[in-house]
Amino acid sequence: MASLLILRPEPGASRTLARAAALGLEARALPLFEIVSLPWDAPAPADFDALLLTSANAVRQADLARYRHLPVHAVGAATAEAARAAGFGDVRTGPGDVASLLATLAPPLRLLHPCGADRRDAVSPGIAIVHLPVYASRLADPAGMAHALADTPVVLLHSPRAAARFAALVADRTGLRLAAISAATAQTAGTGWQAVGVAATPDDQALLAIAARLCEESATARGTA
Repeated sequence: MASLLILRPEPGASRTLARAAALGLEARALPLFEIVSLPWDAPAPADFDALLLTSANAVRQADLARYRHLPVHAVGAATAEAARAAGFGDVRTGPGDVASLLATLAPPLRLLHPCGADRRDAVSPGIAIVHLPVYASRLADPAGMAHALADTPVVLLHSPRAAARFAALVADRTGLRLAAISAATAQTAGTGWQAVGVAATPDDQALLAIAARLCEESATARGTA
């Protein structure tokens, strides 16, 4: 069976490795990015009705203690879990993407969005969002990529940015299978891959499920070759 190659930064890479191992999948991690904190000035909590969290990295990389009395609208389960671990009590879990999350909220609403330096600004009528970059995802050294790809693994893509960088690094796509966390991520990776699977929902569990299927298909293809 093909192995998995995980490209997401830490600490997410280690969590995905552990989940893959629990499923009996062979995996290795080669992060393409590293998460670093950014300096930021804290807006007054009284100016906002709630926090908007679209990544667990925001609560891991920034001290948001002054906002713990505010409700949190988290994009998905992993981000909600990180918010609770950081001490937030009123955490509402969204459906997995920010546009769908905002569609569930009733305006007027003032949201503070601690976020990454690289982001897609979301908008929704009647909802005022202040985007506050508190972390950045910086390029990591991809040394060892050629060796990691030698056994034509299934590659996990956790974001469009990772898909774009991975596609730029790989000259020969024909033997590689991609498991993408979203349709946008798959589209960003481009064409020419042996196969591309998209997770049913934008979370690790669904991504590993599609990756496992791609591994089985790869093993079957090798057995019949």
